[in-house]
Amino acid sequence: MTNSDNKYGTFNKVTHVLTQIDHGLKAPQNFTDVNAAKSWFYTESALVVFDECCTELVWTVLDNQKLKYTMAFGTKGTLDIRHEDDWGAQFLSRKTALIDSKNWAKNPYHTEKVDSHLF
Repeated sequence: MTNSDNKYGTFNKVTHVLTQIDHGLKAPQNFTDVNAAKSWFYTESALVVFDECCTELVWTVLDNQKLKYTMAFGTKGTLDIRHEDDWGAQFLSRKTALIDSKNWAKNPYHTEKVDSHLF
């Protein structure tokens, strides 16, 4: 469940499409639902970071083999005073820590930033 810190709106909306990297070793994974796709691409720890740091978050499966998500972050401050530990900054620092410990992704993927947001 995402946080509800939207008193001052949300910021930094971004959408990514994740594509499986095919090394020719196995057939691409077909996903029956969003949860299966999320669990294939990300570790449980990574999914916790999404859920705790994002204020708005929508996921969808594309072509049964890709995962698309749109996320946005609230702020803990006011519009003119942002906190160092705002949700977007927390997301980035926690993501970096998990990547550094090799605990972010379960399987290799390519990510593309796109403008076609889900909300």
